[in-house]
Amino acid sequence: MSTIELTKENFDQVVSDNDFVLIDFWASWCGPCVRFAPVYDKASERHPDLVFAKVDTEAQPELAAAFDIRSIPTLMIVRDNVAVFAQPGALPEPALEDVIGQARALDMDAVKKSIEDAQAGA
Repeated sequence: MSTIELTKENFDQVVSDNDFVLIDFWASWCGPCVRFAPVYDKASERHPDLVFAKVDTEAQPELAAAFDIRSIPTLMIVRDNVAVFAQPGALPEPALEDVIGQARALDMDAVKKSIEDAQAGA
């Protein structure tokens, strides 16, 4: 599957319409971002059932600010409208595969209950 370019106009719809979205926050001037891009693209080919998206932080500063992106590249994984992973740094291929596997294995009902419990206690 090809990578989707996220903008402030399509972000909410893409994330809402899909159960599992990986988001790469990047910029063209960022060396680690450029080196991470082929790793990310290969993963998108290995996982055609997932949505792989990119946010160009230079073109979409509002999105970068909304997610408090301070370092790029930053990888975020959103499952069922819940951000379950966010980490700056270019991941090597085995680490990216591991993170995807861990995110797939999450019991989202338990994650959502945990969020509800935390909000109720706050």
